[in-house]
Amino acid sequence: MTCGLGTKVIFTLSRTMGSYKLRIIINEGDIRKVSLDRKLETVEELKIKVKEKCNLQDDFNLMYEEPDFGYSLCNIDDIGDLPATKATVKVISLVTLTLVPASTTSISDASNVSDDTEILSTYSSSSSTRQEQWPEFFEIPNFSVDVQFRLRQANLQFLQDQTYLNVPRDMKHGILEKLAEAIYKFDAYPNEERCHSVALALISKHPCLREPGSPDGCSGWKNSLTYKMGNYRTKLRKAGCAEVAINQGKKGTPGMASKGLKRQKRFEVSYLPDLPEGQNEDRLEVERKLLVEEMKKRNPSGTLIASKMDQTFPLRRREIVEAEPPVKTLKERWPALFTERQVFAEFNRIATTNLENDFFGAVDRYTPRFVTIFKSKKGSVGEKLAEIVQQIDSRKPDVTAVRTLVLQGIPVLLGDDPSNFYNTSFDSDSDEAWDQVSVGLLTVISEDVPLSPNHLHLDPVSTAIILQGGIVMDNLQNLPQALCLLFGLSYALHLDYPKAMKNTFS
Repeated sequence: MTCGLGTKVIFTLSRTMGSYKLRIIINEGDIRKVSLDRKLETVEELKIKVKEKCNLQDDFNLMYEEPDFGYSLCNIDDIGDLPATKATVKVISLVTLTLVPASTTSISDASNVSDDTEILSTYSSSSSTRQEQWPEFFEIPNFSVDVQFRLRQANLQFLQDQTYLNVPRDMKHGILEKLAEAIYKFDAYPNEERCHSVALALISKHPCLREPGSPDGCSGWKNSLTYKMGNYRTKLRKAGCAEVAINQGKKGTPGMASKGLKRQKRFEVSYLPDLPEGQNEDRLEVERKLLVEEMKKRNPSGTLIASKMDQTFPLRRREIVEAEPPVKTLKERWPALFTERQVFAEFNRIATTNLENDFFGAVDRYTPRFVTIFKSKKGSVGEKLAEIVQQIDSRKPDVTAVRTLVLQGIPVLLGDDPSNFYNTSFDSDSDEAWDQVSVGLLTVISEDVPLSPNHLHLDPVSTAIILQGGIVMDNLQNLPQALCLLFGLSYALHLDYPKAMKNTFS
């Protein structure tokens, strides 16, 4: 039985500079603005984005206003139906009630997907407060009615005679409290730079709050925000918020390194989400065991795996961040996490972005500049880079070959030591040879190919990823793909970057 709830979400989709910007109206008092990094290609992808950004739990249909028919609503049968520059879309929530015997679980064989079908993560927890990355420009929220009124009057006075507001204590408390709440939606442990960007945004929107004796007009606000975030985390910790409770009793501030302080990596959005409402660890552990059994099948269901990996994400993050088990243990308990599809899906759950597109987009964008720099370098570094560059046929450049060139040349350029990171072996060698490698890539070649330190090996037998002395993923397409997956695994498994390659990874 399917029934429309009548819940409607209206948002405007506009295209600017090759990207899409969404203006999402949940209701009259809740209007959100988000950005998409690329043009949406399918209706299903549009639905996934709407579900992620609006945190919708139920199924829904999409309709749009058709300009040719007086902006009447029509079904979206194809993404091309949407106007080129701006579209208004309605999301009609649906609830499907299906009677299923309580003691059985039925999975249709039709849920199997082919290897070339991409499964995107749609994880969204109603208890999670963080859904977006840190914005390029921080938007100052509206404060309480009385604070907003006093600021408006003070801003008018400032425009007339440049008089700065002497902020009363209660007013400052209200401003900092609201700012801390807004900051936490993006970062629980904002560094000095981020606190400074919020302070600058504050005095830009409310110039009456500028500090006359400060070089940039906001040093005091930045310091106040830093301390306020500490107090805000304490309040959340007492309330039982898992993300900050994990650091209870550990001293240190974001500005000073604290050994053992567990904080999100750069770009992490969903670092340590709370368990979904109505779920507990025991129930999610049952789902985890079903995942393990599914992975043992000859043809595991990609749809089922994606669904249960989404469902068990909070349990998995707690285990990885809090317990920090060895990679070998994680592979036994979460075998799906070590597949290409789920590495990318897990990164999407954590960082809400498409790793593969972003990674190779950045490599390809900066490749011409890197190659120019490689060719201009002198001395011993220049000799090593020249040896790498000359292996590529500049007349017929292959995309994979050029990416391999850049990714192996960057560590040399930045002064890293890739000798224990980029490893090469013959296909007859034993895996035990890599017991001492904590993090690295392995290129397997045939025995008739000569070994040399700076050889690119553009036609390998296979490529693999080594973590904590063992091969965790093998038979990968090529070195660039393996490095992209390793970057994703470092987020999925909450691993530190290899010290010998810190400049490259940073």
